[in-house]
Amino acid sequence: MTGAVLWDLDGTLLDSEEYHWGAWRETMAEAGHPITREQFLATFGLRNDEILPQWLGASAPLEAIDRVGRDKETLYRKLLRERGVAPLAGAAEWVRRLKSGGWLQAIASSAPRANVDVVLEVLGMGSFFQAVVSAEDVTAGKPDPQVFLTAAARLGMEPKACIVVEDSPAGIEAARRAGMHSIGVSRKGLLSGADLSVTSLTQLPGSAFAALLSP
Repeated sequence: MTGAVLWDLDGTLLDSEEYHWGAWRETMAEAGHPITREQFLATFGLRNDEILPQWLGASAPLEAIDRVGRDKETLYRKLLRERGVAPLAGAAEWVRRLKSGGWLQAIASSAPRANVDVVLEVLGMGSFFQAVVSAEDVTAGKPDPQVFLTAAARLGMEPKACIVVEDSPAGIEAARRAGMHSIGVSRKGLLSGADLSVTSLTQLPGSAFAALLSP
C-alpha cells in the first residue's frame, strides 16, 4: 500500500543546526541581545514568533520581532547558498525511492517558505515534492497538528494514509494529534511516541513505510 510521506525539513532532510546557530548568533548580537548556544538549542525548531519574545523581551514591539526575524532568515539563506549543504544520510535515497514507488511527498515545516525554497534548491530535491507547507501557511506551530493536516489536504490524502518523518518530540506529538503514523529520526536518541524510531534514515528497513500502512 502506498500513501503520502510528510517530511519535516531541519533535522530530517538536512542538518542545518550550525547555519541557524550562526545566523541567530550574529543577528542577535547586532540587535544588542547576544544569545548563548544553550539558549539557541532550547528553542531550535520553534517558530520565530515563539522564539524572539523570549530573547527580546515580552514587551518587544511586533515591528522589532519581525525585523530581527527577517534579518536572521536572510542571513541563514545567504549562508546556505554560499557554503552549500548535503542531505542527511539516507534522506536523498529515501526520497527517490518513495517517488519511484508511487508515494506522494510533501514538506511540512515550521520554516519560512523562502527558507524551504532555498534548501530544496541547494539540495536539488524540489521536483520530488508535490506540496510544501511552511510557516506562512499555518497559525500554530507544532505540537499543533495544523501543518501536517494542511499538507495532507494539499496532497488530497486522508490523515490515516500519511506518514510523518520528524526529528523532534513536538513533531511526533503533532503527527499523533493529526491521526498520522510517524517515523522519528534523531541522532540524539530514539524518539518516544513515534511508531518507528531510528538515529539515521539509513537504519530503516526497505519495507518501513509500507509496513506502517499495512492493515
